[in-house]
Amino acid sequence: MALVVTAVVLPLVVVLLVLTRVLGGDDVGDRADDAVADVEGAPAPGRADLPPLPVEVPPVTPEADANCPALMGVLPLELAGEQSRPVRSDSPYAYAWGEPPVVLVCGVERPAALEPTSPLIQVNGVEWLVDTTDPDGIVWTAVDRPVYVQVTVSADTDSAPVTALGPVITGTLPAQPVDAGG
Repeated sequence: MALVVTAVVLPLVVVLLVLTRVLGGDDVGDRADDAVADVEGAPAPGRADLPPLPVEVPPVTPEADANCPALMGVLPLELAGEQSRPVRSDSPYAYAWGEPPVVLVCGVERPAALEPTSPLIQVNGVEWLVDTTDPDGIVWTAVDRPVYVQVTVSADTDSAPVTALGPVITGTLPAQPVDAGG
């Protein structure tokens, strides 16, 4: 008889312990860390209410397919105070924020202007080649990663977007020596 009672009572005790833990009981003690966060009223991050931005991209390369998904998967919904916005491109490796847009394209071609004497600017651990030849925009290209990452901003935008993107790039794309040609 004792064997039968133990076989029935023991599973009941386990079930009661589980239910008490899940549903709560009188012994709340150190359960503050189990509380569910109250997020009611907190705005949900999302994309800006802007039309899709057409973004021209180079053909996707095997290097881009191998490296860009890691970066694209962690890009912030907000960058330098601007919400992300939809893009229309032939590549999944294009992303944009705000208006005027800040546009990131991962896996671009090696910049023609990158030479052994090209001045590079290091911002948050990333070596950037900065092209200011277009009066309407500035093109920042990360040149020390396994793929080139291009960030295009309007001519009157400072370095805030690339400053904010530096830790994201360093966290997902390993640094490598700059291939300056020559």
